Amino acid sequence: MSDLRSPAETAIRQCLGLESEESCVIVTDDKREPIGEALYDVASETADSTVIVCYPPGDTHGSEPPEPVAAAMASADVVLAPTTKSLSHTRARTEANEAGARVATLPGITEDVFITGLDADYETIAAHCADVREQVDDADEIRVTTPAGTDITFGIGDRQFLSDTGIVHQSGQMSNLPAGEVFVSPETGDGTFVVDGTMMPHGRLEDGQTLEFDVEDGLVTRISDDDIRETVETAAEEAGNDAYNLAELGIGTNVAVTELVGSVLLDEKAAGTVHIAIGDDAGIGGTVEAPIHLDGIIRDPTVYADGEPITLPSK
Repeated sequence: MSDLRSPAETAIRQCLGLESEESCVIVTDDKREPIGEALYDVASETADSTVIVCYPPGDTHGSEPPEPVAAAMASADVVLAPTTKSLSHTRARTEANEAGARVATLPGITEDVFITGLDADYETIAAHCADVREQVDDADEIRVTTPAGTDITFGIGDRQFLSDTGIVHQSGQMSNLPAGEVFVSPETGDGTFVVDGTMMPHGRLEDGQTLEFDVEDGLVTRISDDDIRETVETAAEEAGNDAYNLAELGIGTNVAVTELVGSVLLDEKAAGTVHIAIGDDAGIGGTVEAPIHLDGIIRDPTVYADGEPITLPSK
């Protein structure tokens, strides 16, 4: 517990700013219970109205939690969710925010990532987010290229870039923890992206290993990897073409993440990387609801906003 206490204090006190008169719900599952208990122990020292809710892990990222869990989330002032499968892109999380809760999700969090990822200055991360936002906020088109073969252009349309700073002090706000990214759900996209960093179910890719995706008019039309293709095909049985939606473009801003470790939650925040996701985007400014949200981290990108290269945060 001693190793988990310090990051739990950062999450509860710096990131969420829990107050004594507030209610707090810790949502966890059987595989992440030690982290949930560490957060509960710190939160309960501050706020008497603190509870912990534990349930079996969901089937996929984006799977809805049981209804009693969703109800507890919607009734709280503060929600922290260290879970095996992500609750970030769920109706339960959205409805909790709409009810006024401040929410931090920690999808796929491990004890090592919890300790490493919360050992950061989140005010500095927020400043890097602001710098990236200043460069991309008014862009109509974002292009990403890499030496590994990525060359994809995103049409932003009327969508807005958002910042995941880890500072969640206002009613209705949401963040991942560990945090540090600027992201958007684009209206469309065309080209190819080549993942050479981290992507589930593979974790961190070996040197020279790549996963290729072709995109036409905002839909993924080719997936080079059999395992990922089967995962998306399974989701498509429920969601149809929405499972192939080009859901997200994200730019990492966490300069404390100095190397990829194989955790999507942490690696997608690494400064100097880009991540692109497939599937659900309803929780990040889009309109597509799907039972899947798969992020792939891309190394060494060059990012252009309306043709002009932007300056990415450096480690």
